[in-house]
Amino acid sequence: MNNIDKIYELFPNCIVETADAKGNLIRSIDFDKLRLMLGDEVIDDKAEHFDFTWVGKNNAIRKANERIDKTLRPCIEDSVNWNTTNNLYIEGDNFDVLKLLQNSYFGKVKMIYIDPPYNTGKDFIYHDKLVMNKQDYDEQTEQFNDDDDKTFVENKKVNPRFHSDWCSMIYPRLILARNLLSDDGVIFISIDDNEQANLKKICDEVFGEKNFIAQIIWERAYAPVNLKKHFSESHDYIICYSKNLEITKCNGLPRTGTADDRYKNPDNDPRGVWESDNLSVGPAVESKVYEIITPSGRKVFPPKGYCWRLDKKTFQKYVEDNRIWFGENGDIVPRIKRFLSEVKQSVTPMTIWKYAEVGHSQDATKFLKNLFDNESVFTYPKPVDLIKRCLELYSDKNSIVMDFFSGSATTAHAVMQLNAEDGGNRKFIMVQIPESTDEKSEAFKAGYKNICEIGKERIRRAGDKIKADNPLTTTDLDIGFRVLKVDSTNMQDVYYSADEYSQDMLAGLESNIKDDRNALDLLFGCILDWGLPLSLPYTSEKIDGCTIHNYNEGDLIACFDENIPKSVMEMIAKKKPLRAVFRDNSFAADEDRI
Repeated sequence: MNNIDKIYELFPNCIVETADAKGNLIRSIDFDKLRLMLGDEVIDDKAEHFDFTWVGKNNAIRKANERIDKTLRPCIEDSVNWNTTNNLYIEGDNFDVLKLLQNSYFGKVKMIYIDPPYNTGKDFIYHDKLVMNKQDYDEQTEQFNDDDDKTFVENKKVNPRFHSDWCSMIYPRLILARNLLSDDGVIFISIDDNEQANLKKICDEVFGEKNFIAQIIWERAYAPVNLKKHFSESHDYIICYSKNLEITKCNGLPRTGTADDRYKNPDNDPRGVWESDNLSVGPAVESKVYEIITPSGRKVFPPKGYCWRLDKKTFQKYVEDNRIWFGENGDIVPRIKRFLSEVKQSVTPMTIWKYAEVGHSQDATKFLKNLFDNESVFTYPKPVDLIKRCLELYSDKNSIVMDFFSGSATTAHAVMQLNAEDGGNRKFIMVQIPESTDEKSEAFKAGYKNICEIGKERIRRAGDKIKADNPLTTTDLDIGFRVLKVDSTNMQDVYYSADEYSQDMLAGLESNIKDDRNALDLLFGCILDWGLPLSLPYTSEKIDGCTIHNYNEGDLIACFDENIPKSVMEMIAKKKPLRAVFRDNSFAADEDRI
């Protein structure tokens, strides 16, 4: 153990972690702080200010604003109802995906739910290199290395940058996620005690402290683990922020039958059932302390230290309108009648969510296992009812809902389930990196080689089950999803300086499109560039031997064939598209380019 480590053991708050130009950790001693810890009182504190920082924070911010040379490629064979669905399932690093979606979904997502790695010391954290040389970049251009998966690194607690690495992972993703939220949009983030405090500070910076809504406690376990030395953790947190709290509306929770059962109508009031409420309130206001005489002649005053809720004049109006209840015999302390028809038709949520209301981890695991024919394909999924409650509170029937740590796709399941229950048309965007399953796991043995395969299959099975369970109300339920996969740009990545070109190269430069890209790849590349949503209706048709791609009934019409005849051009023109796209070498004759 070196001297700095020894000081760290005694005074951990006096050790400063910084990074050099290559991102390597450098530990040093804050001698001013050490002197304070040793009792020195001569330190100048004029420059003190509140700040939350970590090793790599500045680079994390820079990464959120770096350009990206990647695209999304359609995968029709993995999709369900490709041509008609409004839902998306995107495979790839969520950092890349969030960047790629900035144009198409800026300010359009009503609710985001994510369940990021909790950083327990055993989690694999996304490997976002802060500084790359050319060799590093070349290795990282493709998502996975041939010999080793370098997308994830295990973030062990012995790593001196344990918290810094996690903060650097989540920070730029939340910056990009905020861009996608609508002005009244809300984000829910599940977390435990390992990073709860840091996540709260990060969210205060990214979303603004004034836009904090709640820190919810979810009771995720119903039985103690007796092997625990001190406490058996029975809860997780869900941190909730709005993009703009001033205009964000909470729908509340549906009223329960138990709440409505308290309303009766003993006096047959034509306004319907009602519940009586206490007329007195504290502290006492002198103008509202007065004598009330009940119909039976009893004289009553508010309790000592209290007053009536209503002044004398308003109270008399309530009596005349039959809004004061004196009891069946007219001799009880008066109470205000609250009519069910006039109260808010929702319940304000509390910040403790019991497992009896929204489910627990064990129940969610069992539910998913049953869905997959008794195979344990995923550990610790979130309950559908937990996500459904978030949706009930802050989505409407046409909202776009996103989860960019999709996992087993519980959020997609919850969206479809709630749509089935209330007739909604919510759309989901699931994002998940194709993280390999353990070769020893039941999932791998069942044929699921990565988490994306589990998530897509879960959506298929859940959709079919929801429709089978609700045949009368789910005729038009959208249980499909369009699969898109992150890949390198469609364009050739080989460029030459002017003095490197020769006449022999010209034939090969007619098109800069990669050889393995098809027309649909090019179409969706254009959709991303123009910022169109990725889930709009798509059709194609053959005209004089050429394939015409029509996106959202004329928002974009494209033909990527070669030697397109003039007749096809005229037919496309008659459709009056907002945008028309062709390859530069698509035209049969030079005059057709004009």
